[in-house]
Amino acid sequence: MVEEVHEATPEVLAGLNRLLPQLSATANPVDEQAVTRIVESDATRLLIARNPDGQIIGTLTLAVFRTPTGIRAWIEDVVVDSTARGQGVGEALIRAALAIAAEDGATTIDLTSRASREAANRMYRRIGFAERETNVYRYQAER
Repeated sequence: MVEEVHEATPEVLAGLNRLLPQLSATANPVDEQAVTRIVESDATRLLIARNPDGQIIGTLTLAVFRTPTGIRAWIEDVVVDSTARGQGVGEALIRAALAIAAEDGATTIDLTSRASREAANRMYRRIGFAERETNVYRYQAER
């Protein structure tokens, strides 16, 4: 059901470009070069979930990186197709990412989620994520 992407195929591009707008209305379409950069990077892993018919119904990006205090991981861009939500797809993606991060030696795995994503937040807590008392800041680089 969950697999790591190793190549920017037309199927993967189509699946991502169908799913990403369900995550963010401002998400730009990805192209082959962007996906190739993700899958060829030593720091990132792109995971997809498929339904029994083989259609891509979910995705997640995992970043694993070294800091002076240890190996850390960050989960980004988790999205499950609206037709497949509530069927365990998100949890399968998260658990696969946790296993990869652990294999890579990560001591912590972080993610963020909007408060309005109530079902996703319940799932993260059920899996074992704890809400942190921290501020999240974002700097938007000029393009």
